[in-house]
Amino acid sequence: MPVTSEANTTWTGTLADGSGTVAFSSSKLGTFPIDWKARSEGSETTTTPEELIAAAHASCFSMALAHALSENGTPPERIDAGASVTFKPGTGITGSHLNVNAVVPGLSSEDFQRIAADAKTGCPVSQALAGIEITLEATLA
Repeated sequence: MPVTSEANTTWTGTLADGSGTVAFSSSKLGTFPIDWKARSEGSETTTTPEELIAAAHASCFSMALAHALSENGTPPERIDAGASVTFKPGTGITGSHLNVNAVVPGLSSEDFQRIAADAKTGCPVSQALAGIEITLEATLA
């Protein structure tokens, strides 16, 4: 059965001088500020579309990796994954870098690299981001 997730944004003003909020409508986890300055210059207090994509990519990849490791007969004890999504004003989103460190008893580093690379490719968010470069840095703890 398909699941639809929803978010809503309210924006006022121009791109450069305006601002808005993005709300996680499905989960009701909260409403967060957005603006162009944060998107084009960075911010520690305001989110961006790229940060939201990074959260989606890191969580999707973690789930795909956990599944692949379990299917391999080597379920993970722990997966710590992050995604760094790069935005260049005037160009757009140029890439996503996945960085994962995992505790997986009984698995060689070579097998972990192979399984992590397959999970990167198979992750539905990676597939949705197929138009950008996706890189992976994977280590066993």
